[in-house]
Amino acid sequence: MRLRLVPQETNWDFFARYKLWLGISAIMMVIAFVSFLLQGLNYGIDFRGGTTIRTDSTQPVVIADYREAIEPLQLGDITITEVFDPTFGEDKNVAMIRIQAQDGEEAVTTEVIETVHTALKTVASDITFSSVESVGPKVSGELIQTAVIAVLLAIGAVLIYIWLRFEWQFAVGAVVALVHDVLLTIGIFSELQIRFDLAIIAALLTIVGYSLNDTVVVFDRVRENLRKYKQKPLKDVMNLSINETLSRTMMTSVTTLLALFALFMLGGDVIRGFVFAMIWGVIVGTYSSVFVASTILLWLGVKRDWSKPDGTTGNQFANVDA
Repeated sequence: MRLRLVPQETNWDFFARYKLWLGISAIMMVIAFVSFLLQGLNYGIDFRGGTTIRTDSTQPVVIADYREAIEPLQLGDITITEVFDPTFGEDKNVAMIRIQAQDGEEAVTTEVIETVHTALKTVASDITFSSVESVGPKVSGELIQTAVIAVLLAIGAVLIYIWLRFEWQFAVGAVVALVHDVLLTIGIFSELQIRFDLAIIAALLTIVGYSLNDTVVVFDRVRENLRKYKQKPLKDVMNLSINETLSRTMMTSVTTLLALFALFMLGGDVIRGFVFAMIWGVIVGTYSSVFVASTILLWLGVKRDWSKPDGTTGNQFANVDA
């Protein structure tokens, strides 16, 4: 007996309460947008500016001890990572410490660096700072601009791709779903004031790809069934298509979430923000593929005069048992 996440055959009506689902999505998007306007984001060092210190020591790097030594200095956002390199000898232990720029300062002052050095000597008596580099607010502002452009270009490329592969109605539905996912992810980071850095931008782009993959699987099955059932109403065709791909969608989402939850619990503080963004993105991405993109497509309608068969439609993984 095989374990299934959903029954082998389902016949659920996903559009019976489509107004409710769209209303919930609209309310959440408004809340996310208002939170972003009122609270903004808790930008990390990448976007706020700060100083990166490279440390050397013969004693092993214990990140928890380093953080415990620095935290009483109250320097704000601090990131500590150990550097691994196969060329390092057994007595060479390297760490990277990133400290946000203090209020009114372009970078961390020399006095602050000396204070950090003194604090870390209580953990590793022979610790030295091999390099100290600073990133000013101007460079950080350019990073924010570049990050926004990257996300917009990704969504624009998706619009063109779906438009060429399917029809413009499919493209609009997919892009609305992607905007929904990105906005809700930014909104929860704003609402919870979780640190927002370049790793989160990478998570946003990954979420765009993940959500698009789910949406394309559903849309591909919709297009295939539109040719197969030429007289069936569009709503029935879309319900059939979502039910046929539901097993595959659930398997993909649940297995991805299992790996992400493991990373969130065991991966450490450095990647926790990235993993949280991915967990949230997988959840809202799966939801939007079914209830947002498909509902927009149903609302816009699709032409039904596709008489030529298309051997490339369908997905070999659509009916995988889950």
